[in-house]
Amino acid sequence: MRALVVDPAAPGSLRLGTVPEPRPERHQLLLDVRHISLNRGEVAFAGQRPAGTVHGYDAAGVVVRAAADGSGPAVGARVAAFGEAAWAQRMAVDTGAVAEVPEGVGLADAAALPMAGLTALRTLRSRPILGSRVLVTGAAGGVGRYAVQLAALGGAYVIASVGSAARGEGLAALGADEVVIGLDGVDRPVDLVLDTVGGAQLVAAWSLLAPGGGIQHIGWASGEPAVFPPHSLFSPGPAKTLASFGDTREVGPDLAVLLGFVASGRLSAEVDRRAGWADVADAAGALLDRRIAGKVVLDVEPSAAP
Repeated sequence: MRALVVDPAAPGSLRLGTVPEPRPERHQLLLDVRHISLNRGEVAFAGQRPAGTVHGYDAAGVVVRAAADGSGPAVGARVAAFGEAAWAQRMAVDTGAVAEVPEGVGLADAAALPMAGLTALRTLRSRPILGSRVLVTGAAGGVGRYAVQLAALGGAYVIASVGSAARGEGLAALGADEVVIGLDGVDRPVDLVLDTVGGAQLVAAWSLLAPGGGIQHIGWASGEPAVFPPHSLFSPGPAKTLASFGDTREVGPDLAVLLGFVASGRLSAEVDRRAGWADVADAAGALLDRRIAGKVVLDVEPSAAP
């Protein structure tokens, strides 16, 4: 079958290649992949994986073989999936990592949700947000645009931080109460920070936390070190926290929640660019250059039945 594989010599370290068919384990289904979604971190670090590896985690398509253990959707079901080796014509994926796509939701939109949507949803669940002040850094990206919408849906006062005025376009319509460049103008404490930037901005965000507040550290787009001044981590009163995030266990139920929000019109999939997967080099370059607001979805070349 055809797949997007790692090739350090290719633009973006990815190219179309031919690989063996996947062999599902008993708890896995076989998915005929129709669409995949690129995430900036995946693209940025693709070259660090072994050459020939089938890359990617986000996909949506149609089940062509149900799991042998009887779990999960039946043949013919439309599903969104999160798992390794997703950027291929067929994907073997755990049944606990898929969710059926509701009627009226396109598979291309469904493919955009898994990694970025799950990250936004699960980090926002780290503490109650109703009535709280939530700061989302890197808010123009895939995780950021979902986080803004979900935080507003949860009743938070949402501050969206971006790198430029142009990157902030459309965020107010998604639910941001304030859109700021960097952290300029954020002069009141915040209860929760979803940080995708790292570096000096992470240090500055820490100083903005209210007593008992927390930072969920998601990414490090700045590529810069974060240097905390001496004694700056001390805080009287309820403890502030800085937590990493990488929980991708049993994501199916949460993926179903996101799909339900899309079906009801309460969450936009925010697909900014859609193309065929032969255009992966251009799409990857646009992501790395921050010319994408939201998500990139690529249509997978149709394949013969396995």
